[in-house]
This record gives sequence, C-alpha cells and structure tokens, in this order.
Amino acid sequence: MKKRIVQAFCLLIVLSLLFSTPFSAEEKTQKVGLKGFDTFVTKAMEEWKVPGLGISIVKNGEVIFSKGFGFRDVKKGLKVTPKTLFAIGSCSKAFTAATMGILVDEGKLDWDKPVKEYLPSFKLKDSFATEGMTPRDLVCHRSGLPRHDLLWYGSSATRKELFDRLQYLEPSKDFRTTFQYQNLMFMTAGYMVGKVAGTTWEKFVQDRIFRPLGMNDSNFSVEDSKKAPDFALPYMEKDDKVIEIPFRNIDTMGPAGSINSNVIDMADWLLLNLSKGKFGEKQIISEGSLNEIHSPQMISSKSFKYDESFYSTYGMGWGITAYRGHLMVSHGGGIDGFTAQVTFMPRDNIGMVIFTNMSGTPLPSIVAYNAYDRLLELDQIPWNKRIKDQIDKAKEEAEKAKKEKGKDRKLNTKPSHPLEDYAGDYEHPGYGVVAIKKEGVRLKGVFNSISFDVKHYHYDIFEMSNEFYDMNEKVSFFTDNKGNINSLSVQLEDSVEAIVFTKMPEKKMKEKSFLEKFVGEYLLGEMTVTVSLRGENNLILTVPGQPEYELVPYKGTEFNLKNLTGYSVEFIVDKAGKVTKAKVTQPNGVFTAKKK
Repeated sequence: MKKRIVQAFCLLIVLSLLFSTPFSAEEKTQKVGLKGFDTFVTKAMEEWKVPGLGISIVKNGEVIFSKGFGFRDVKKGLKVTPKTLFAIGSCSKAFTAATMGILVDEGKLDWDKPVKEYLPSFKLKDSFATEGMTPRDLVCHRSGLPRHDLLWYGSSATRKELFDRLQYLEPSKDFRTTFQYQNLMFMTAGYMVGKVAGTTWEKFVQDRIFRPLGMNDSNFSVEDSKKAPDFALPYMEKDDKVIEIPFRNIDTMGPAGSINSNVIDMADWLLLNLSKGKFGEKQIISEGSLNEIHSPQMISSKSFKYDESFYSTYGMGWGITAYRGHLMVSHGGGIDGFTAQVTFMPRDNIGMVIFTNMSGTPLPSIVAYNAYDRLLELDQIPWNKRIKDQIDKAKEEAEKAKKEKGKDRKLNTKPSHPLEDYAGDYEHPGYGVVAIKKEGVRLKGVFNSISFDVKHYHYDIFEMSNEFYDMNEKVSFFTDNKGNINSLSVQLEDSVEAIVFTKMPEKKMKEKSFLEKFVGEYLLGEMTVTVSLRGENNLILTVPGQPEYELVPYKGTEFNLKNLTGYSVEFIVDKAGKVTKAKVTQPNGVFTAKKK
C-alpha cells in the first residue's frame, strides 16, 4: 500500500512537469519580488543616456535574475547579453584583497607584517610609512598618499617602474591618519602577491579564483576583451551627445582595476562572498580571511546625505556601510567608457552586480538601490530623482565657476622668452616626462600619451588644456640664474604642492659620440685638469689635489658640476668641430682652460 502511494505521488510529479506552463520572463521577475523592475531599468537608462547595462542578482545562494539591457555596440545594433564583457574598474580591488587572504591562509603572508619583508625595495617619501606599511595598509587607503592618478593614467611605464617611482610622491597626510583613495597602493599589493607567490597577480587570480569559480570569460586586459565574441564598447557623454570612445588599457595598474567580466561570471563571485569563502564544495578562501576583508578598517566618510544611508567605512577592497538598516558591502568601478557596481548584503543573503558601458554614470548605484528596495519589500525611494537633482545642482555650480575663470588674468603681458625657449622635455622622477614642442606659432604638450594645447595666459604662465578630457591646468615656467628656462610646475594632484618638472638636456648630451670630443687635458693657468669619459655617457673632471667632479649636461656644450652650485664648464668648439678650450665658471669669476 505504502509503495503504491509513493509510486502514485511520483507519477503526479512527472505529469505536473510534463503539462505545467513555464513562467514568462515577467512572471519570473514578479515571483522573486522584481515586478516592474525591467521597466524601471529601461526608463532610467534612457534618462541617463546609458547605451547598455548588464545585471545579475543573487539571493539565498542562487541567481534569481540575470539580464542584459540596451546595446553593447550602438552603431551595429548589438544588444547586451548576460555574457557581454564590461570593464569593471575598481571592482577589481576586491579580487586583489582576496588573493592576499588566500596567501594569509597558506602562511605565506601576514596582514600586519611590514611590506618590506616581502618587497625589500619598497620605499615611500615618508620613511615612517616606508618602515611601517603593512599588507593591510596597502588595501585600505591609509598610506598618507593622495591619489596621484596622473602618474599612471596613460603612462607606458611598467608595473615595476611605477613601483620604483613611489618614493618620489608627496604624501598629503600622515600615515594611517586619514582615508585617501589610492590606486597605486593596490597596484603595489598585487605586485607583492605575484612576488610572494612566485608568479604574477594575473596568473594567481586566474588559477585561484577565476578557474575554481568557472569565471571562464573574465580577463585582465581590454585587448583580450576585444577578441571575445561578446563585449561592450565604451561610451561617454560629451556636449549632451553620447559618443563612442577608445578603450583605456590599464594593464599595468591591473590589481587596482583592469579586470573585465560579465554578469554571469560575477554572480559566482558574489556567491563566494556571500558563502563565507566557499563555492560549491570548495573553500576558495577561509572564512576568517574573508571576514577580515569584509570588516571595517578605516572610516571613509563621517557624513551622509540621506537618512537611508549610514557612515561609510572601508574594509580591504570593499566599502562597508548600511542601507536602510541593512549591512551593505559594495564597491564601485569606473574607467574610460565603463561604470560598474558590485554590492551585497551579507545578513540578508542578497547581492547584485551591475555593469554599464558609459563613463561616470550614477545609474549602477540607482539601479542597485531600487533593486534592494524591492527585494527587502520596502517602499521605493526616488533615487533617480534625488541623484538627478544633486547632479544638476553640481552642474549649475560648475557653470558659475567657469564664469569666474580668468578674473585673475593680467592682460597685455608677454612671455619673458621666445616660444622656442620653452620647448623641451621636462622630467619628474615620479611622474615622468612632460614634452613641450613648438609647432608653428604655438606650443603643444604631451604627457603620458595625452596631447595638450599650451596657450599663453600671462607672464611665464601658460594653460595646458585638452578639450576631450575637460582638463585645463596652469603651467608655470621658471628660469635659472643664467636666465634660461629650466623647469615647469603644474598642479597634477590637488592635495599637494604643484609637481615640478626639470628641463632635460638634449638627448645627444648623453651620447658617447657627442661626449668623446671633450675628453683630454686642459691647461688652466699653470695647472692641468683632465676630462675623461666614464662608462658610456658620464664626463668626469679631475683637478689635481681635489675629488673628481661629475659633469652634468646642461645646455649646448655646457655642463654643470654635480652638487656644486655656481660651477660649470662650457667647451668651445671651432668651425671645424674641434674643441679648443673650456670656460670654467666659478662664483669668483670665469676662467679659460686651453685644450692641449
């Protein structure tokens, strides 16, 4: 009897599966508490002029919603799908923190030991921060350094080269006192992960996170995305029009923001973070390490604009706050043409990932808040209107500021030198090279592959501007005691003093073929001094009874004595190209030395 009841029950289940009607897409969204959500997203995209959007939502350990909206390629009419790849920008930071947590689990890394134990050459300008910086400090934005983003943005420098330049960057706060968002420290963290693991950050993420989670479409470079069958093009709004823009390659800064993914892959990343580091039956990262990563390390904001939000804190690669009384862990991401949001509520076991192919849009946050309101069965807050009003007000203030621009300008002034004297390469040991060139009757500039118009403002101050990037900075040129333009300064980081770039000598002045003709003995009064070549490009001056002096290229055939102010040697060359003598300048006069 019991056996027949079980058989009958099983038959009913089979029949119900065979003859039941599947849910429509609208019925599915209604069932999970998202009725009308599609309409909300579509309307909001139109209001914010966002071409395409992808979203996945997870709840109670499963994906309950995954969909693409709009276009990944507007011109070709290609639609966004859940498989469409987007650049996720700074949402990559959480992956870097996770790689560190995995190394902590393996006993290869300690959150609170000095970074120098893992990277002996690590050095910042602040010696106290250099010695005290820990892996934890690297990934919670308390290094004392402001962003200094223009050091790496558009730069061709390698990760190692950027790491070596950290020592030349000015801090704006004391170590561990203030939250200051800092991409270069995350790059350093990823660089450290590679060194500790004996591989690269990219390979470690691939092997220890992507592969176990089945994130098979995710990658680390937009160059790889462009080879994929389904990827989004980047767009931005310019002069009230949406335009396609070039991809921004930030491979060098990978650990801070170079990952590209789709909402299907990233749903599994959410599930890992909501499942105490476990995915399926595999423990990817320990619960203890993930708890550290998800725990507040720094206060990131002591104020909040709306009653629904709370004070903001930062963990390691994640922002931590509360939304309408619910603990919320999240991180945004943005790079040229893309804006992303990854967010979850650990206690409610829900989360979502939202990607767009539009620069600087608030839409991912608006969509996330609306989805949370629905899933938590709360009244829907008019976030779209609130943020629109806020941005419109900011635009009005920006327009007022533009009208004030130029009020300090001194009219009818001229540069102190002919324009060609300002041309040259100017170098900062951290930021690299600013190249100024004279083209026709105007100056042009290039910094980190970005071109600028350089127009006279007043006296020896010029404006360096790029209309596409809405960048406009004052550049001040300075002269040395000899009256030559020898440096420029530009405010590339608002929270520290203007960055000073020193004018570099012509490249030929470091070439062996140019320097060799100055080698020889020179008769200075009754004393013979010697000029010799050390290595390929260093001239050395030897004076009897004195230490050797390195001759530093200055201009033309003139060299300064290293570390001696007011001392220089200028070699005189005749019409035949032969060096006949050297003029030695000292504070007490100019002396001539005839070449033997």
